[in-house]
Amino acid sequence: MLEGIVRESIGKSNAKKLKRDGYLIANIYANGVENIDAAFKRGEFARAVRNKNTLAFPVKVGDKELNVVVQAYQLHPVTGDVAHVDLRVAVPGQVTNFLVPVKTNGIPKGLKNKGVLIISKKRIKVRGAIENMPANFDLDVSSLDRDDSILIRDIQVPAGCRLMDRPDVAICGVIKAK
Repeated sequence: MLEGIVRESIGKSNAKKLKRDGYLIANIYANGVENIDAAFKRGEFARAVRNKNTLAFPVKVGDKELNVVVQAYQLHPVTGDVAHVDLRVAVPGQVTNFLVPVKTNGIPKGLKNKGVLIISKKRIKVRGAIENMPANFDLDVSSLDRDDSILIRDIQVPAGCRLMDRPDVAICGVIKAK
């Protein structure tokens, strides 16, 4: 379980001190839950997010234990490090929108025909309860030839979930290399 601290002050100087000490600034929120301003050790947070096997993962902030989902994050413009993260509390039974990551498997056959694999949507908006959410969408791209793509309508969604993007939006595809 990822452990963090509650920020006593939400000012800029306090945030700069925490960032200098190796902390990642986070906001934890949900509908019907009190907002929590928190900070996590940067390395521990990255390990917890990489090693999770479901969409939600547990955190302990102060004396509260919560299941959270990464809702949004901000990257530093120069270094590319995560500068800030918004975590949404996964309230059981509450229907809401989640951003589910997309993972691709295989090597497209279109790469042999001078093509390039382009992933245009790294996360897909899905509406449902957290119990029904998949951890990620695994897409097999090995059958994609040049000028082929996988659309939103081609994805199988678990029962109790609904895709919120238009069905004709491309997730990934193979295009001609320049």
